[in-house]
Amino acid sequence: MPNTKCNGATRLNFKVRDIAKISLLSAIAFLLMVFLEFPLPLFPAFLKFDLSDLPALVGGFAMGPLTGIIIEFLKNLLHFLFRSTTGGVGNLANFIVGIGFVVPASMVYSANRTKKGALMGMAVGTIAMTLLASLANYYVLIPLYAKVYSMDAILNMMSQANKAIVDLKTYIVYAVIPFNILKAVVVSVITLLIYKKVSPILRR
Repeated sequence: MPNTKCNGATRLNFKVRDIAKISLLSAIAFLLMVFLEFPLPLFPAFLKFDLSDLPALVGGFAMGPLTGIIIEFLKNLLHFLFRSTTGGVGNLANFIVGIGFVVPASMVYSANRTKKGALMGMAVGTIAMTLLASLANYYVLIPLYAKVYSMDAILNMMSQANKAIVDLKTYIVYAVIPFNILKAVVVSVITLLIYKKVSPILRR
């Protein structure tokens, strides 16, 4: 009987530790989204570059794809509650694109926990993220933005940033695809540099 109680307490402690780790990574992701979010030249101003997918990817690598999804959700929930200026559309976009990167990358790495597996995972995640971002922007996100603002205003903002952008198709080609590839590459490089140092803490 004493051993049973001890084992039950141990399992509970593991759950509490996991919740604490996920909460910490979500908070870091939220802070990165708030304080290190900025526009890039040649891209529309509403496409903000940030590193908030980094904690989600690290968490996904260390604790599984579901952890990455939870971190992406909590980060965007906090941002929606305290900082959103787009009626939640920007947060929906960030969540969709974020899980498009983190989930495939984490799944591949979970099946092959080596440096090669990490590289393959991030490559697959980059491709999946870019494809999902393109489809989501074309069919869902920009139409939703058009309900908050107007399509003419959005296209004008796009063309002011890059004269090559004249409609939704050119927006996908000249903004969405290169932007998401760049973001995925930067997050991937930083993850490779820091993961070995932080993973023992997260997987303990």
